[in-house]
Amino acid sequence: MYQYDQIDQQIIDERVEQFRDQTERYLRGEITDQEFLPLRLQNGLYVQRLAPMLRVSIPYGLLSSAQVRMLAHIARTYDKGYAHITTRQNIQYNWPALESVPDILADLARVEMHAIQTSGNCIRNFTTDQFAGVAPDEAVDPRPWCEIMRQWATFHPEFAFLPRKFKIAVCGSAQDRAAILVHDIGMQLVEREGELGFAVYVGGGMGRTPVIGSLIRDFLPWKDVLTYLEAILRVYNLFGNRENKYKARIKILVKALGPEKFAERVEAEWHQLKDSQSQLTQEEVDRVAAHFPPMPYRGEAAGHAKDLAQLRLAHTDFDRWVRRNVHEHKQPGYAAVTLSLKETGIPPGDVTAEQLDSIAELAGKYSFGEARTTHEQNMVLADVEIGQLHALWQDCIELGFAAPTVGTLNDMICCPGGDFCSLANAKSIPVAEAIQRKFDNLDYLYDLGDIDLNISGCMNACGHHHVGHIGILGVDKKGEEWFQVQLGGNQGIDASLAKVLGPSFSRDEIPQVIGKLLDHYVEMRVEGETFLDTYRRVGHDSFKGAAYA
Repeated sequence: MYQYDQIDQQIIDERVEQFRDQTERYLRGEITDQEFLPLRLQNGLYVQRLAPMLRVSIPYGLLSSAQVRMLAHIARTYDKGYAHITTRQNIQYNWPALESVPDILADLARVEMHAIQTSGNCIRNFTTDQFAGVAPDEAVDPRPWCEIMRQWATFHPEFAFLPRKFKIAVCGSAQDRAAILVHDIGMQLVEREGELGFAVYVGGGMGRTPVIGSLIRDFLPWKDVLTYLEAILRVYNLFGNRENKYKARIKILVKALGPEKFAERVEAEWHQLKDSQSQLTQEEVDRVAAHFPPMPYRGEAAGHAKDLAQLRLAHTDFDRWVRRNVHEHKQPGYAAVTLSLKETGIPPGDVTAEQLDSIAELAGKYSFGEARTTHEQNMVLADVEIGQLHALWQDCIELGFAAPTVGTLNDMICCPGGDFCSLANAKSIPVAEAIQRKFDNLDYLYDLGDIDLNISGCMNACGHHHVGHIGILGVDKKGEEWFQVQLGGNQGIDASLAKVLGPSFSRDEIPQVIGKLLDHYVEMRVEGETFLDTYRRVGHDSFKGAAYA
């Protein structure tokens, strides 16, 4: 993973002291609320329903054991003993005292972490595939490219105050696990005639106006990636709507101009930039890529495949866990493992200080001292020897990470909702728990197969309900919480946006409605079909009729 140099560390340390001074002056009444607002947002600090919320940046989801231990220390020392993993692979603390935030940032800086640009109208955290670097279907490891872009975007003065927040995702695999088509910019690494480059998608996003991104360039040579990104951001800065925040995202601009016209303006801007100092060199790419070398894999690890097969035959529960939580690795003898954070009764994505300490230990013991956050709100150990899977599983059982439900209905995405967020229309966490409790039979979950169920407490779509096979959205009706159900969304390379079923339901009705939809799927499916396959084949009206029957 990337290691800070002296300049990196100096910048972060100075930023901490700068914000400490700003916070102290604010608390003394020398800075107004309005003046403090952009200062705190640029340092990841929100004011939520009940307390401040601090969002910590986890670039492309990668963490060292030392960083995970620091996250545990912060949860234990400054918060209520837990943290929350977001759908942008970041970590949030929901209960820090405002006067403690500079101390938190100082502690983060000690392990090369910060909260810069995790909020505000700027370029946010760069996200990617949680299996980057180890996925068998990967053409190119996207992590070095995410790091190059991160260094370019951090503190970039031209893009510190954009019309609206801005999100970029990068994918290097055939199966898009980074949801690039619903980002402001989505970058797909591709190879053409032996040359590496990017397919560039612009104008995707969720929220109040969900849009699938448009391909504006099918092949961009790698050396031009920063200049082309700069051209896109300049066009957005020039023509984005700054008068109405609901029309300020780049997706609105792309839709208004049309993808072709937008691409023409980007190309015109780019031709003025493409030969500038921002053009990448092989030397710079090699410098950053050197921070992401292959792990010191053991060749003899591949010899444990037979032992693994025997253990799976002997232990049904272990076999279930391997089937659902263990993922194929490009290195023979190794696997990637998802640590489930979806235990029933616990808000999806929440992790305690004690669990974070345990994850740090597991990463050191089983995965070369690295762990990863996922936008499905779980964590991953990416480099586990298959001969150690059984021992890891036993450890996960004790720690609450072994729920063998990854990819099933109960591996749901859920935002913090009205329990914490001041923007939410409804509480999403109780809905998630009610669904988990109703559908807790593993044989039934496995029979249903892969289903993405995503829950958001408001139209901002932090729970990605627009791209759930089943999406649930909290809405306000005359001061009461109701829930809209949507179907047919998908976040992959064939991305689609979910369609609203019809009138909304009360919270108590939601589990029953989900049950009706699942029963209809089971009745209508043909052999080998997933929920999404069946929905697309039989059509929306068929499921709607079942839901309101």
